[in-house]
This record gives sequence, structure tokens and C-alpha cells, in this order.
Amino acid sequence: MILTLEGLEALRSQLIVSCQAYPGEPMRDPRTTGQVAASAVIGGAAAIRVQGLADVQFTRAAVEVPVVGLWKDGHDGVFITPTLRHALAVANAGAHIVAIDGTRRARPDGLSLGATVAGIHAESHALVMADCGSFDDAVAAVEAGADLIGTTLSGYTGERPKTDGPDLDLLKQIASADLGKPLIAEGRIQTPAHARQALDAGAFAVVVGTAITHPATITGWFKGAMHA
Repeated sequence: MILTLEGLEALRSQLIVSCQAYPGEPMRDPRTTGQVAASAVIGGAAAIRVQGLADVQFTRAAVEVPVVGLWKDGHDGVFITPTLRHALAVANAGAHIVAIDGTRRARPDGLSLGATVAGIHAESHALVMADCGSFDDAVAAVEAGADLIGTTLSGYTGERPKTDGPDLDLLKQIASADLGKPLIAEGRIQTPAHARQALDAGAFAVVVGTAITHPATITGWFKGAMHA
């Protein structure tokens, strides 16, 4: 299945579930990722977001909804699918949408964001989601040719404060600018109410990860509240 720009319309006002586990955790296995993804689809997820080439491959086989794939390389700076090489590998693994660092920071391979997006479009059928950290990032990503804009990196690049929940102000700012690309809310969406607020702020769709698919963190929330 090739996801077209027209096909993105099916994701409007829908939930995208991010299924990721950190290195060293018991659930850090591509087969488990695929199983968690399939469970999320049963619950109503319209798309799945996963990290790592094997995870993309297993998840593509496990679900029939669009898969947003990425490759985290490192932990600092530009590390979300940081180069064209990473992006094409994710696309070749089967991702319908490749999520890449969509900030204005220098990329490790020296390519501009525009050249990276153009390369993905030229050498694969994948669409490109730009993970942004600010309004200026979003504007630049649209100019670079990205197909979707995400607020994934808000609070992590130094341009925006790290809010306790989703960065609703950034969502509203981008939405009001009407940049002409689907705006995906992502980052610190921890409750159903947060997801609703993100849609009300102008998000095209909402990504929820930790609050649905990371048991260790969810358990910690409950324990912390019980002993506060």
C-alpha cells in the first residue's frame, strides 16, 4: 500500500499511537512492538508510529493501517532520522510516512532539510513528517517540502518551554498560520483530555505514545500519585 497525500485525509481527527520501548527494557523487541501496535489498532488507532528498521518491518506485517517510521540515532542534537541515508532505510523497511528531524539545525550529513525531503520523495514512495520544535521550524519545514508537520520536538530544542502537557500554544500558533499541511500534535499528551484539547487547538491528528504503550512510565504515574 502506498499512502498518497489524498489518503492522509483518512487520518483527520484520528489517533496515531506511538509504540516504542527504550534500549534495555523488557519490551524492546520488534515482535513485541508489532503486537502492541496491533492491540492499539484494535482499540481504534488509525496509524502507528514506530522506531527502528526491524520495528517498522514487523509492524507493517502486523497492522493494516499506515505506519510512521523513524530511526533514532543517538540521544542529543539531530537524532530523529538525522540523515537522508537513515530516512531511505526507514522507507525501504516499509514506512508509509518517514518522520525526520524537522528543525532548522544543521544535519549530520550536511544536507539541508529541503534536500533531505527532496531525496526521500525522489527515491521512495514515502511521505515525510517533519518533527518540529517551534513555529519557525514548522514554517521552514513546509517551505522544505514536508508533507506533514509535527510538534514532536517542542520543549527539546531550546526554543520553546517544556510544558507539563502538550504545547497547546504552539499548536494554536501553527494552526492559525494555515500553512497548508496537516498539523500533527505530538509530545506529552498524557490523557484523553489532552488529546481532545490538541484537536481543539487545531491539530489534524494526535500522536500518543507513552500514555498508552509504556507500562513502566504509566506505573510510575500511579505509584507517584498514591504516595504524593
